[in-house]
Amino acid sequence: MTHPNTPSILQKIVATKHQEIINAKQQLSQEALLDIIHQNKDTPRGFADALRAIDTKRGNIGVISEIKKASPSKGIICQNFDPTAIAQDYVKAGATCLSVLTDREYFLGHDNYMKDARDACALPVLRKDFMVDDYHIYESRALGADCILLIMACLDDETVFRLHALAIELGMDVLIEIHTQDELERALKLPKSKHNIYGINNRDLNTFKVDLAHSIRLCERLFEVLDDDALVVSESGINDADDIHLMQNNRIHHFLIGEQFMKTDNAGDALAKLLSSI
Repeated sequence: MTHPNTPSILQKIVATKHQEIINAKQQLSQEALLDIIHQNKDTPRGFADALRAIDTKRGNIGVISEIKKASPSKGIICQNFDPTAIAQDYVKAGATCLSVLTDREYFLGHDNYMKDARDACALPVLRKDFMVDDYHIYESRALGADCILLIMACLDDETVFRLHALAIELGMDVLIEIHTQDELERALKLPKSKHNIYGINNRDLNTFKVDLAHSIRLCERLFEVLDDDALVVSESGINDADDIHLMQNNRIHHFLIGEQFMKTDNAGDALAKLLSSI
C-alpha cells in the first residue's frame, strides 16, 4: 500500500507497478525467482561498502552515477543510449557505484539495461525502480541487483519494513529515499543496519522544484539520531563543484547524479570533469 501523503505522480506510478506485478507473476512465479537466486553463484557486490570505502576525510566523494534514458518530466534525456558503453565510461571516469533505471512505463528503462551495465564492469549496481511488493525484491536479486531503492513516499510503514527486511535477508543494500521531514521520521524507525543508505531527494515531488538546502536540513536530523558514520546520499540538483562543496561542508560526501551526466554527449566525460573540478 502507498502512504496517505503520496504525491499524485507517484500514486500513478505505484498503480502501474501493482499491475506489472500481476503480469510478471503470470510469466514467472515468486517461487521460480527464488530458485534462480539459489542456483545463481553471484553474490551482491557491496554497494554500501563501496561508498564507505571513499576517503571523505581527504575531500573525496562517492558518486552513484546513473544510467537513465528518459524521465516523465523531461522525456528522452539520452539519444544515443548504450548501457554497456555508459557503464564502462563511468568506470574509467571514477564512479563509485552505478544506478540503472529499469522502469519501462515512465523512464523507458528495462531490466536488461541493469544486467548489461553490471556485466560490463565490477562496480556495485542499484536497481532504480519503484518497489512496492515482495516480488520486486526477489526479482531484483534474481536480476543481479546489489542494492534496491525504497521510496518512503510510495510505501506505508508495514510494507517498507517488510521489503527492507527481505532485501537485507537476500544480501542487498537498501537506498531509503526521503523527500520530507515526515518521511525522514518514518525512515528512522526502520531497523538500523550497515545495509542502510539514506538518500535525501532535493526535488519536491508535487512542484518538481529542486532545493539543495533540503539535503542540509534533513541530514542534520539524520546525524542527530544516527551518527556521523550514517551513509547519506544527496540526490537531484547536484550540478557542479560549488554544489559538491556546499554538501561537503554539511557532512554529505555521497551523491546520486544522473540527468546532469546523461544529457551530455558523453556521461563518463561529464563525471570525469566534475571530479577533476573538486
